[in-house]
Amino acid sequence: MDQRDRDQRASRDRRIDRRIDRPETGSRNGGRVGVTYKYFGAPDGATAARVPISMRPEELGGDELGMNGMFTKIKPETMAAMVLTGIEGVPLHKVPPLELVVLHPDYAVVKLPMTVVDPLRGIGEEAVGAAAFIWSTVPDRGGPRDAFNVYQLLHEWQDFSHRLHEAGHQPYCLVWP
Repeated sequence: MDQRDRDQRASRDRRIDRRIDRPETGSRNGGRVGVTYKYFGAPDGATAARVPISMRPEELGGDELGMNGMFTKIKPETMAAMVLTGIEGVPLHKVPPLELVVLHPDYAVVKLPMTVVDPLRGIGEEAVGAAAFIWSTVPDRGGPRDAFNVYQLLHEWQDFSHRLHEAGHQPYCLVWP
């Protein structure tokens, strides 16, 4: 590695450090700016744990993490709560925790419960719209607040749920600052 490469890497690392340390504007919980969530399917935790550590999320393709994954800025805890609260009627305090698969200084991989994707496979437009409205009215929660944005996100999540089911995979999320 020559000096120019080292300088570019150091500059990128400083930008990432600044982005991680800066709280979001308007955030009540001091959330991190620049965190990307890559949702993907894998047959098991061992497969999900084999995440390339040298790649940024925008470089990760379907081959490494399961075809047709989803990138979003929505935390996996929020996705779980959206589905379970809006569709299943589960109170926020009863949303099950996520399972940590890998914790690395540069990233983490978590497993979402199947109850977060299964309910979406059997519902229609009206149920998705109702869930979006319900989520948009839930007090004291993070994530998108506009019902239409929630509706679009739940539709994406519904498509993702169908792809997971067809592949026989479980839902995982790569969290990468």
